Amino acid sequence: MRNIFTLIKKSAECRGRLGKINTARGIINTPVFMPVGTQGTVKGVPMEFLKKSKAQIILANSYHLYLRPGTQIIKEAGGIAKFCSWDGPMLTDSGGFQIFSLNAIRKITDNGTQFQSHIDGSMHFFTPEKSIEVQKDIGADIIMCFDECVALPSDIKYVKKSVDLSLAWAKRCKTQFYCDDADERQTLFGIIQGGVYDNLRKESAQKMLDIGFEGYAVGGLSVGESKEDMERILILMDEFLPIDKPRYLMGVGMPEDLWMGVENGIDMFDCVIPTRNGRNGQVFTSLGKINIRNTQYKNDFSPLDPHCDCPTCKHYTKAYLNHLVRAKETLYLVLLSTHNIFFMTNLMQIISQAIAEDRFYSAKEDFFKKYYSNKN
Repeated sequence: MRNIFTLIKKSAECRGRLGKINTARGIINTPVFMPVGTQGTVKGVPMEFLKKSKAQIILANSYHLYLRPGTQIIKEAGGIAKFCSWDGPMLTDSGGFQIFSLNAIRKITDNGTQFQSHIDGSMHFFTPEKSIEVQKDIGADIIMCFDECVALPSDIKYVKKSVDLSLAWAKRCKTQFYCDDADERQTLFGIIQGGVYDNLRKESAQKMLDIGFEGYAVGGLSVGESKEDMERILILMDEFLPIDKPRYLMGVGMPEDLWMGVENGIDMFDCVIPTRNGRNGQVFTSLGKINIRNTQYKNDFSPLDPHCDCPTCKHYTKAYLNHLVRAKETLYLVLLSTHNIFFMTNLMQIISQAIAEDRFYSAKEDFFKKYYSNKN
């Protein structure tokens, strides 16, 4: 196994850290927010805007790309990065979360999961080996083990069974991953499960470390638990996860969660919230969240955020964006989603600089003092 992570600095105030992840397509400075490009595109955001946002790495999803356009087409294109014209690092989710969210149209066995396509109703079967081969063909730099993500709340017996299944699948994923020379181009991460049960989280972490991966993700959070439970689990994970491996908190991306995650030792985050909320008219700014649909912005000729240099804030006013949303002009989907991506990548730069200068808590206090000043 290659060692892909370099620890640059640990915060003098908290568990936060600065690091570098080395991939075949470039270095990723951590902590990092990763925009989600589920189907090979970050919804509503042109690639040139995404590059200008200083996003370092984006995600794609194996389940969706496997079903459409199919991994053979992506492979023929030279991999997902060439297919979507992104020249930086990429990560693929194994598809586990999407499959397990299908509920009534999937069946879990020890060998894998049978599921029905949400596109045409066709039946498919994913084993750990199949997930790894799909991700290899897609060609992302970082790929994930196939696991079961349990919705919360769930009883401890079911979560225990899920932990055991995910560990068994992780072993098979690793065997399949190293059956050729893919590790020269790609890296495999293990995923720690266990719900909100401390003993199961410890067991999952310890056994996942015994299997051995180049990075570790904390899965199964932001799926119905309280913020207090999430933070408790992250503090617990900091005790068990090695300091020389990257740590990835999956599916988490609200501003307050990013601060809390970094504070407790997390290096990588992803979430669909920036683009999903943008499509619904909700905008993140340094002065707080706003809903641009609100009537108060009809005559507001200021930018969304006076401290943002994204294309939206440079060229358009709140009044114009309010008009686009009310008129249902699709341009607003692009402009608001783009702004929210810029906001998230800029937030990670603010947090990183605060760690570098040993002023994490004062920077956090200053950020939220402004962020919570706007109640609209």
